[in-house]
Amino acid sequence: MAEAPGSARLVLVDGIAHLDEELAVFEAMLTGWERQQKSRLLADTTIAPRMALLRRFTEFSGSYPWEWTAGDLEDFTVSLMSGGARLAPSTIRGYHFTLRLFCDYLTDGRYGWIQACADRFEQIPSQVCHDFNTVAHLHDYEGRPERRPFTYDELQHLFDFLDTRVEQVARSGRKGALAALRDAQMIKTTYAFGLRRNELCQLDVADLRPNPHMPHWGTYGSIHVRHGKSSKGGAPKRRTVLAVPEFDWAIEGLKQWVEQGRPIVRPRNHAALWVSERLSRVSAKHLDKRFNRLRAEAGLDEALTLHCLRHSYVTHLIEFGYPERFVQEQVGHSYASTTAIYTSVSNDFKNKALQAALKRVYTPTPTKEP
Repeated sequence: MAEAPGSARLVLVDGIAHLDEELAVFEAMLTGWERQQKSRLLADTTIAPRMALLRRFTEFSGSYPWEWTAGDLEDFTVSLMSGGARLAPSTIRGYHFTLRLFCDYLTDGRYGWIQACADRFEQIPSQVCHDFNTVAHLHDYEGRPERRPFTYDELQHLFDFLDTRVEQVARSGRKGALAALRDAQMIKTTYAFGLRRNELCQLDVADLRPNPHMPHWGTYGSIHVRHGKSSKGGAPKRRTVLAVPEFDWAIEGLKQWVEQGRPIVRPRNHAALWVSERLSRVSAKHLDKRFNRLRAEAGLDEALTLHCLRHSYVTHLIEFGYPERFVQEQVGHSYASTTAIYTSVSNDFKNKALQAALKRVYTPTPTKEP
């Protein structure tokens, strides 16, 4: 019978005496769980933080997994909630989830870790995460309360600031005008198409597609997203985001970058839409840092992150009257409830909706002449 990926017998060699047997078994456990996760096609960006957390928890508890207790988890949780660097409930719940998964793996008889620990240490691993000592998922959205969509005035201020900055750098003769143009257009495209950071940075020029309903937009009428957010180890999700007429101003900016700005970099055969001066693809980390700096220079609320532009896109499409299903497809949400979390319509929109309802209900119906 074939061994399951991550089995103790696949990562522990019998008959070998280790100088530090406990450390050797712990490292074998991590290797085994890593293999099991890779067999589920989970990404390295998911696996690596989990491995780091297990090492961190082991160092905190001063014990190995076959010695862990529920009390160790509770002490760890208290430490995460103490001091000035207190973590968000969603982050702590994610830590609990990782530790629960690891303990499930160790206590699953198919992997052989119970017998291996019993033979070597006369102790066996147990589940330390229970309903009574882990964070419950009580709310659909657990982000910081100050996070919100941009108002229309804030968006206008940000985009005006970006345009002015490009002009100022270009007039000064200093190096950086091309980068300023690129960064401005990346931020505008994030909002105008409701993209996630990675989706934006992974775009290639070939992902710019026409919109059959608006042929005069040329190849800038839609964006084909090939690196959408994946789930449960699946492949990145794909979707096509159509440009909407309310944001058609972004099309001219895209066209300017592709046809005038980007060629100056001389990208040759580089496929990336957003190319740096060093002929590399602009990273999400770089974009985050650049946005935070530009937001501060523009004097906007520091709680407004790049991702808030995506929230703004959803909110504003709803306010413009687009059907919820259309908005859901545009942003690539699997469930309408997720799109609803992103929506935070303005008071002006609510007032107009209420006025329309009042008019519809209370306006007298004309009586017909006899």
